[in-house]
Amino acid sequence: MCGIAALQLRNPLLRPRMGSLLSSMMCQIVDRGPDSAGLAVYNTPGLVSEGASTLSLLGKDQGLPVAEIQLALDGMLPPDAAASVRVVGDTTLVSAAVGTDLLVKAVRETLPEATIIGRGEHVAVMKSVGHPMDIAAEHGLEAMPGSQGLSHTRMATESAVTAGGSHPFSVADDLCLVHNGSFSNHATIRRGLLREGVVFDSDNDTEVGARYVASRLQQGDTLEEALVNLGKVFDGFYTLVVTTADSMAIVRDPIACKPAIIAETDDYVAMASEYRALASLPGIESARIFEPEPGKVYTWTL
Repeated sequence: MCGIAALQLRNPLLRPRMGSLLSSMMCQIVDRGPDSAGLAVYNTPGLVSEGASTLSLLGKDQGLPVAEIQLALDGMLPPDAAASVRVVGDTTLVSAAVGTDLLVKAVRETLPEATIIGRGEHVAVMKSVGHPMDIAAEHGLEAMPGSQGLSHTRMATESAVTAGGSHPFSVADDLCLVHNGSFSNHATIRRGLLREGVVFDSDNDTEVGARYVASRLQQGDTLEEALVNLGKVFDGFYTLVVTTADSMAIVRDPIACKPAIIAETDDYVAMASEYRALASLPGIESARIFEPEPGKVYTWTL
């Protein structure tokens, strides 16, 4: 079944409250996905910093002490890279003042078994198995400021209950995708992407959607165009939310099988699988509240 809660804050005065608002939304969709959960937060000081790339690694235990990982990275990266490694909840964050590809290369050489679940200059991704609110608390979501937040509570249907199979999937810089539903032809599309050299980290159908969107963006699509093309290629029933460093997009399948509701004000855009997740947002009584139309892509930019 799965639950989605997403929040884009247009009003900078609300950004110190991003984590507390997203946490309250997430609390109302727990029963839609009790297996596991994931979070993506944007422009959260202490997790990411301007001018630096950040990688989110699955798990807090990477097989080496944090100090050894940092020492190894210092030896591979330029002297002014200022690499840092820190553990937040069940996630390891690695940052350095270098391009993302160079940081990925250094991490792969240092930690060949690591799974990178987030990458970019603006986003930190965190996910784990267990009760969603325990995962949110373990990572300190409620206290996090930020410009955007995305959360997903998972009820596994297409793959096993694992942290790696949790959403969001972040497979390109600052790009995240969450999914409520199922892609019926994901195996066929996966094979096509594999032939193009795309590498996968899980057997989850949602990762196929994320890899497809990333591929379309790399080919020059806008985010809206990428999701329109996804609708032409993927079969199944779905609600998708996709975020980038400065935008958020929402689309439902052509028969709108999966629920979604949006609240929009001058201060924010919020989306959730159920209205109750929006009910406590500030100014909700005067928000424009609507269900996205079937097959239509909605986008907002900060």
